[in-house]
Amino acid sequence: MTQEKTNRNYKDSVFVDLFAHDINAKRNFISLYNALHGTNLDAKTTDVQPVMLEQVLYMKYYNDIAMLIDGKIVILIEHQSTINQNMPFRFLEYIARIYEKITTKDEKFGRKLVKLPVPEFYVFYNGKDDYPTESVMKLSDAFMQLGDDSELKNQLEISVKVININVDKENPILKRCEALKQYSKFIEQVRCNIENAVPEPFTTAIKEAIKKGFLSDYLNRKSTEVQNMLLAEYDYDTDIAVQRKEAFDDGVSIGRNEGISIGLSQGISQGEHKKAVETAKNALTMHLPIEQVAILTGLSPEEIEKL
Repeated sequence: MTQEKTNRNYKDSVFVDLFAHDINAKRNFISLYNALHGTNLDAKTTDVQPVMLEQVLYMKYYNDIAMLIDGKIVILIEHQSTINQNMPFRFLEYIARIYEKITTKDEKFGRKLVKLPVPEFYVFYNGKDDYPTESVMKLSDAFMQLGDDSELKNQLEISVKVININVDKENPILKRCEALKQYSKFIEQVRCNIENAVPEPFTTAIKEAIKKGFLSDYLNRKSTEVQNMLLAEYDYDTDIAVQRKEAFDDGVSIGRNEGISIGLSQGISQGEHKKAVETAKNALTMHLPIEQVAILTGLSPEEIEKL
């Protein structure tokens, strides 16, 4: 495996790797597609084309899948934290850029109508907050001062289906897609280990999952990569909080003396370092080796030892 490949995997979520990049990803994705649509597409004969965009929905954390299949562009997002009510707006930006990517200037400015794949938007939620088994978020809910004017609302609409895949919700989709069911069980085990302060929660969860027989082949092949991906996933909230606060606070403070543009640049840089320190602290509480923490955070082993 090349260094570039390794770094990319560390930025993926386990969900993305399992359904988009792993050697069995196509089979898993088509199984999930069939579960969503009640179809029976065959993985060997069905064409699936990745159309994902880099660093769009979240700059340092890949939790999105976009596939062109059966005349549709299916976009999947996984959430392990609070559901973001702005997902329809973010999907709007995402799908516009995908259409731009898969069409040419000649097609867009030509007289002939350009045929576009139908977009579908899904959010899979497996966070700790109580959330309905299924719900729908609409872009039109964000529009200002429309009241009951449905005609205006219909001028632009994006509907996002939110599906709760927590095992205790017993969502029927888990029965229809074995890969998704096993993934949900694995994440539940990881969360349980973290909440109960189990030493090396990720390593232990991987061993327990293999022993219980869910995602065993996948986890046997990719145990180290999965540990690193999980660290990135469970540091998601810390990352957002630190980047928002530090980039703003440090940027404004420096900006008063040296100009807003310089201040924001410096603020983001300092915020990223503090974020790396927080990540290292989280990793150390999970008893990850210093060498591994250094690779994940970019901090030196000496700096990590001081923590």
